[in-house]
Amino acid sequence: MDTMTQKDLTGIGELRALLGRGTQFDGKLIFEGRVRIDGNFTGEIFSEGVLILGETAQVRAKIEVGTLIVRGGSVWGEIKAAQLVEAYSPAKIYGNIVAPQLFLDKGVIFEGNSAMPEESRSESNETS
Repeated sequence: MDTMTQKDLTGIGELRALLGRGTQFDGKLIFEGRVRIDGNFTGEIFSEGVLILGETAQVRAKIEVGTLIVRGGSVWGEIKAAQLVEAYSPAKIYGNIVAPQLFLDKGVIFEGNSAMPEESRSESNETS
C-alpha cells in the first residue's frame, strides 16, 4: 500500500476504470476521476475528469471531458475539453478540438480544426 501513496506521475494508481488492450466497447461512457482506454471504443464519452488513451487505443467518439491525454492511440471524432488536451507521438487525431489549452508533441498527426475559447481560459484562471 505504501507504493500507492507515492506520487504516481502516470495516474495509473488513480484509475477508476480501464478498458484494456484487446477489448471492444460500443456505447456511452460517463465517469468521474481518471479512466484509461487501451482497447477499441465507439460512441460517446462524458466526464469532468481525465481520459487517458493508451498506445493501442482506437477511439471513434464524441468526447467531452475535463482533460484528454492521448499517449499514442488513434482518435476519430469531436473533442471538447474543459481544461486541456495533450497528445504524444505517435498519436493520431482526426477531428476538431475545442480546449483552452492544447499540446501536440512532435510527430503527432492531427487532421482537423482547433479552437481555444477565451471564456474557458479565464474561468480556469479564476478557479486556480
